[in-house]
Amino acid sequence: MNTKKASNKKIWIAALVLAAAIAALYLAFGPKSVQGAKTVTVEVTDDTGSTVTYTTHTDAEYLRQVLEETDGLTVEGQESSYGLMIESVNGLKADYDTDGAYWSVYVNGEYGNYGVDTQPVADGDVYGLEYTLD
Repeated sequence: MNTKKASNKKIWIAALVLAAAIAALYLAFGPKSVQGAKTVTVEVTDDTGSTVTYTTHTDAEYLRQVLEETDGLTVEGQESSYGLMIESVNGLKADYDTDGAYWSVYVNGEYGNYGVDTQPVADGDVYGLEYTLD
């Protein structure tokens, strides 16, 4: 019986070595992670007409997540029954009650029909946030 135990032990060791080798090969040659399936652009136009462009790689479904993920971009506002109402972008506040200013959302150069919480995100799209006076 000692021969049988030694034989079983060798089989287990060989199986573990094989599993470790397969795992090492998978890590070395298996699929690599990607930055994000979609590449989108966000263009922010301030009250002077200056535009700053951001490019983001994302898996986001909606624009709000893109805005939250974009390095160097800060967007703040109030939550409403329609989602986030943008009040400030990169520290520039638009106060409609004071001077009729607000942040417009554009999708591929056209005025957006949805808020940032419900605006779908597609690969290659260009989203604009534009300081607007009424």
